Amino acid sequence: MYQYDAIDQQLVQERVAQFRDQTRRYLNNELSEQEFLPLRLQNGLYVQRYAPMLRVAIPYGMLSSAQLRTLADIGRRYDKGYGHFSTRQNLQFNWPTLESVPDILAELAEVEMHAVQTSGNCIRNTTTDQYAGVIADEIVDPRPYCELIRQWSTFHPEFAFLPRKFKIAVNATESADRAATQVHDIGLHIKKNDAGEIGFKVIVGGGLGRTPMVGVTISEFVPREDLLTYLDAIIRVYNQNGRRDNKYKARIKILVKALGIDAFRKLVDAEWEHLRGKESTVPMSEFERLQGFFTEPAYKALEEQPQSLTDKLANSAGFARWYERNTFSHKKAGYRIVTLTLKKNGQAPGDATSEQMDKAADLADKYSFGELRVSHEQNLVLADVQQDQLVELWEAAKESGFATPTLGLLTDMICCPGGDFCALANAKSIPIAKQIQDTFDDLDYLYDIGEVDLNISGCMNACGHHHVGNIGILGVDKKGEEFYQVSMGGASGHDASIGKILGPSFAQEEIGSVMKRIIDLYVDQRTEEERFIDTFRRIGIKPFKEAAYAKAN
Repeated sequence: MYQYDAIDQQLVQERVAQFRDQTRRYLNNELSEQEFLPLRLQNGLYVQRYAPMLRVAIPYGMLSSAQLRTLADIGRRYDKGYGHFSTRQNLQFNWPTLESVPDILAELAEVEMHAVQTSGNCIRNTTTDQYAGVIADEIVDPRPYCELIRQWSTFHPEFAFLPRKFKIAVNATESADRAATQVHDIGLHIKKNDAGEIGFKVIVGGGLGRTPMVGVTISEFVPREDLLTYLDAIIRVYNQNGRRDNKYKARIKILVKALGIDAFRKLVDAEWEHLRGKESTVPMSEFERLQGFFTEPAYKALEEQPQSLTDKLANSAGFARWYERNTFSHKKAGYRIVTLTLKKNGQAPGDATSEQMDKAADLADKYSFGELRVSHEQNLVLADVQQDQLVELWEAAKESGFATPTLGLLTDMICCPGGDFCALANAKSIPIAKQIQDTFDDLDYLYDIGEVDLNISGCMNACGHHHVGNIGILGVDKKGEEFYQVSMGGASGHDASIGKILGPSFAQEEIGSVMKRIIDLYVDQRTEEERFIDTFRRIGIKPFKEAAYAKAN
């Protein structure tokens, strides 16, 4: 993974010193709330319902075991003993005091971490596939390109105060899009042209929130050496033309829709003419330098499917379930990718205690070269596990609550912190997640239902990505009471789509039974090969609507 050089380290430490002084001046009433606002936001600090929330950057979801132990220690000493992994591969602390944040940032800097640009109207953390670098069908490893974008966008002087926040995601496989690139401000798909040259299909204007949209293709192929000049051109056009009078209409998706993609492309191409081939063109030596940080670990020559694994799969239904759901094929024979799920019933989705973080770091050291990934679905990933160590790892993961074998199933839900923490939320998300976990707390039934993406957001800001859940749940406020709107038919992969609202919202206590009726209808209507989303797309929303409101009728 990327290692800081002396300049990186100096930048981060100077930033800590600056924020320490800014915090001191704010606490001494030398800075007003309005003056302090952009300063704290660009250091990842929100003011939430009960306490500040600090969002720590985890670039493209990569973590070393030492970094995770530091996060665990910070959670233990400055928070309430846990952290929350977000859909954009970051980690949030929900209970630090404002006075303690400079100390937290100083401790993060010691392990090459920070919270810079995890909030505010700037370019946020670039995200990618949690399986990057270890899957067979990848065109190239996307992480060096993510690191290139990270270095370009961090402290970019022209883009520090954009009309609104700006998010970029990168995908490098044809078979799947695990980074939800089509619902980002810019989605990048790594491709090779007929000459075998590497470049990017560029998608622009996607996003969720109050006005959800799937992005549109602005260029089918941008050569990789031109990536930064093309990104500069897009964001410069947005910075100059995006609305600043209404924050709900300030995202790039609104500008692209208002102009139309052809007119927007024309503006970008005109801007690119000024930039292409100039100083931001990336030389091959820079790609080689960055790729040097993402070399393969010291893999062993191992047997694929060793006998010990085959025997365990035949003799242990519990292990076989975990293997089937929570592990994924690896490009190297004898290795497997393992997801440590953070979706145990009774635990808020995406939350990990400090003890769990320490344990995950131990497992990474013992089984996966000391590295971990954070997934878009709010789980942790060990990317390089020997197949002959899977049984031992499964036993250890069970002890720490990491082995719930439900990856990709209904209860592997995405969920924002909601009204339990967030000042923006209209309703609580975590009790809804718990109600659904309890309703479907039967592994046999979950396996029979099969793959369903369930996403829950506490408000229209859509941190839980409810618009692109096969089933989405949105918390709404109705005259001071919490209700929940259900949408269906969303998807975040290559077949991205925005869900359709089912109808009037439901009371909190109804959600479990509503979900049960929706799933029962699906089970009744599906054909043998269909997933939930396939059945929905075949029969449409009407039967699901009738089932969901059957009680009222």
